[in-house]
Amino acid sequence: QVQLVESGGGLVQAGGSLRLSCAASGSTFSNYAMAWFRQAPGKEREFVAGITWSSAFTYYADSVKGRFTISRSNAKNTVYLQMNSLKPEDTAVYYCAARPRQIISVTRYDYDYWGQGTQVTVSS
Repeated sequence: QVQLVESGGGLVQAGGSLRLSCAASGSTFSNYAMAWFRQAPGKEREFVAGITWSSAFTYYADSVKGRFTISRSNAKNTVYLQMNSLKPEDTAVYYCAARPRQIISVTRYDYDYWGQGTQVTVSS
């Protein structure tokens, strides 16, 4: 079992940047594919980005491709989401998720562990 704690959210103006972090504990972090999801008010939780346990492969939602970068440090048990060129439509609660598989999934139900979320608000 793994515990996840996100940090780094906040309020930023459109065009700005934020870096989210997700610290993992309780299990062997390198055995998990990791992902970021987000949920805006009144909307479904949606996939943002994912990374395999070896960092060999990453995958992004079309809406963030070219603006967001996911990375991980297995030595630090941490996954990151660098968010650049932020837009008001990026406003949401961002969640870190883990699944004990090598392969990334874009489906929230394929992830076994979740953090509590961190709020990102982008003002226009």
